[in-house]
Amino acid sequence: MNIAHILATKGGQVFTARPEQTVRQALKNLAEHNVGALVVLDGAGSPIGILSERDIVRRLARDEGALGITVGDLMTKPLITGVPNDELTTAGMMMTENRIRHLPILDGGRLVGVVSIGDIVKAQRDEYQGEVETLETQLIEEGQGKVIKH
Repeated sequence: MNIAHILATKGGQVFTARPEQTVRQALKNLAEHNVGALVVLDGAGSPIGILSERDIVRRLARDEGALGITVGDLMTKPLITGVPNDELTTAGMMMTENRIRHLPILDGGRLVGVVSIGDIVKAQRDEYQGEVETLETQLIEEGQGKVIKH
């Protein structure tokens, strides 16, 4: 299974910020849309960074005035991205190795979605559950024994 499957299921709506916005404005956007990260776009609409809840909390712990700084000053860059045909395991490993929870997905340089580590775990769980059900059906049809579901 690949990232395109998640995007098709979840939809491609992406919430973004501009580098000149304040962190306070970005925080309101995060809360309003119930998301954990905003992809930061330049004036041409190209992704240049990402701002996550984690970025904000870590900065606020050191600097109570952080809500007034710009998104561009706080965003994480360079941006780590994936593509729609990335396999879930590849994307998950990339996220784990880079210690990130949100992966912007680009197609031809254009932002087409964001997947979270939770999206990947859920898709893998669903895929494994489908495989288990297929195997259970095969066993029952072959008369190889009784399958006990948990």
